[in-house]
Amino acid sequence: MKIISSLTSYIQHRTSYILFLLLLTSYITNAQWYDPLKVNTKATDIYLQAIANAQNGKLPNAIKMMNDALKIEPKFVDAYISLAAIYADLKNYNESVVQYEKAFALDEIYTRPSLLPYSITLAGSGKFDNALTAVNTFLAIPKLNDRSIKAGQFRKKTYEFAVSYEKKHSLKNYIFNPRNLGTSINTKDPEYYPSITIDGKKMVFTRRANGKEDFFETELINGQWNTAKPLEGNISTSKYDGGAQNISQDGQLITFSGCSFPEGYGSCDLYISRLTKQGWSKPENLGQNINSEFWETSPSLSSDKRELYFSSSVPGGFGGSDIWVSHRNANGKWGPALNLGPEINSAGNEGSPFIHADNQTLYFNSNGHQGYSEKSDLFVSHKQPDGKWSKPENLGYPINTTDEEGSLIVASDGKTAYYASDRADTKGALDIYTFELRADVRPAKTLWVKGKVFDKKTLNGLPSSVELVDVANKQLISKLQTDEDGNYLVTLPVGKDYAFNVNRKGYLFYSENFNLAKNASDSVYQIDIPLQPIVANASIILKNVFFDTKQTQLKPESVTELDYVVLLMNENPKLKVQIGGHTDNVGKPADNAKLSLGRAVAVVNYLLGKGIKNDRLTFKGFGETKPIADNKSEQGRALNRRTELSVVSN
Repeated sequence: MKIISSLTSYIQHRTSYILFLLLLTSYITNAQWYDPLKVNTKATDIYLQAIANAQNGKLPNAIKMMNDALKIEPKFVDAYISLAAIYADLKNYNESVVQYEKAFALDEIYTRPSLLPYSITLAGSGKFDNALTAVNTFLAIPKLNDRSIKAGQFRKKTYEFAVSYEKKHSLKNYIFNPRNLGTSINTKDPEYYPSITIDGKKMVFTRRANGKEDFFETELINGQWNTAKPLEGNISTSKYDGGAQNISQDGQLITFSGCSFPEGYGSCDLYISRLTKQGWSKPENLGQNINSEFWETSPSLSSDKRELYFSSSVPGGFGGSDIWVSHRNANGKWGPALNLGPEINSAGNEGSPFIHADNQTLYFNSNGHQGYSEKSDLFVSHKQPDGKWSKPENLGYPINTTDEEGSLIVASDGKTAYYASDRADTKGALDIYTFELRADVRPAKTLWVKGKVFDKKTLNGLPSSVELVDVANKQLISKLQTDEDGNYLVTLPVGKDYAFNVNRKGYLFYSENFNLAKNASDSVYQIDIPLQPIVANASIILKNVFFDTKQTQLKPESVTELDYVVLLMNENPKLKVQIGGHTDNVGKPADNAKLSLGRAVAVVNYLLGKGIKNDRLTFKGFGETKPIADNKSEQGRALNRRTELSVVSN
């Protein structure tokens, strides 16, 4: 907030100021008269020195001198107004309100022009009802110029929004208490753009020192962040400029915005670096499907690393800068960027997207959607079942304020948020803070699953593609790629059961259902996936092939699994297999043998109908003769009722 003083205007433009005072007399009636020309000369001199200090950024000195001037001249209205502006600049809004009100008590007419900044200060302290009253009083001043009317009407709209928001949301029990992350992370230099791994144990952030941006990392050890250090390897951007960055949920990739790199397509492009045994790899430009001659920044990688959200000023959007997404293809290449559309993007500027670990909740900032000021507010939107985004919801006060809000990230627990701010307890500039997110703007609760895809015989890790399907509706939830050692990590919404499907050339496919619906959120589930090489006598259980009790007709939900068998046969044209049916020991052995044979035939008939040649398929009903579990329990009997695929030759 700029420090505005009527007395300073007088000193600089004496004649104009006197004319202004003469005009004021046309509507001064029942107010105490304050004449700045009669202020004590010594107080005026001290006041002018205070103004000079304030303009040079020496705000504490300016406050002291303002108070010294007021000791000499207790009715020095301009000093109170300027003091209020200084406190507002320091974001000490409560004290700013006190100083404005002292000035108003001395002369309510002379101080009327200050009602607008006073209303902004009231809003800064969260008193939106009072701010609305103040701005309405300001707008009632006769003969306001067009600029003042426009500014007042804009503020009135934001205060009305704030009042309405508070009525619609339960904010009274929400405690907003951001905690500075301390000197192990924050310094006298600006720190911003925090990003964090899914386990919450590693944070990467940007620090600007000596005019250059670079990336630092810190680890959480015994509940404390250790001293941040520059990233190791070849990722250093200090030679150029590397700003907004995002570490992948598994900690293996970093995407970032790099400016003025020699291989760049525009002023700022998006780059990627991979974690290796030697540290972070040399950054690679993400290519023309993402980057342009314009400005790309603020990347955010989905937890399955298949979607990259970012902000770009490339033409063809809805405003100055929009949020876009690129999907990674099966070959690992990034597809053409797609605009997120008018649900997210406005005629203003949208930026700093952050896709939560649930892959469904997007946080971003915008000055185009209705907010608390003309600056950026933070918003949240949720991906709908049809893939569209919900109407963005403002995160509300006190997360959003009358100041500019930058970026926000939310940990995998859905409630711990991190952001950069220059609050009163900053170590010098922008610092990184953490706070608890209000319940109604949190993402979906998630659990995370990690594991390894490996060769069942050699135990070596296998880089593979893993599909996760919602068992209830067969909807593909996520398709992720393991790393080179076969490791994967994925976050999933709670309350669902999932099928894990893996298909790799040269191996029998893997398909397994996991009952995770009752697992608590924020819990870790280890699922290692063994793949069997396609060799004679190798076999797999087709766990998602279903029949009704004592029936041989395939249930519709079996189709997905059997189509994987079709894919396997088509990818391995010399492969010959046997389909074997098995039952538990309930009933007569002859009946069970007949039932198991009928079920094996049903599977073979499906495969024949999909074009698989008859000479590649055999079938056999084993009945109850080859149990893999104890038939004494229902759980054991369920395991024994199965359909198997065995390799005859390849």
